[in-house]
Amino acid sequence: MVYIVPSLPETLADRALYIQSRLVELPCQGCQARVKVRKNSDHQTSIQWTRAAVADCATFASLARQAGGRPVHAGCAQLSASIEEAVRDGALAVGLPDE
Repeated sequence: MVYIVPSLPETLADRALYIQSRLVELPCQGCQARVKVRKNSDHQTSIQWTRAAVADCATFASLARQAGGRPVHAGCAQLSASIEEAVRDGALAVGLPDE
């Protein structure tokens, strides 16, 4: 499979905007796995998982022990609760910042 590596400054800026901007590091209340999160709206959440966070997630470890392993799109209810609490506490903004 061919993979194109962006090299133009404007492409790199777009990549940073859509992949990395406004991500907030957040620990899970349950297992303390640390992910990066962005809330674009009340209904849309982006979560960037690192290998360490996946390894630390107790829910993912439990799902991985099941027959067939962890479903790729399985979520973690404790992390979801952590994100909701961060929004309520103001630690995680929803939507674009005011400019």
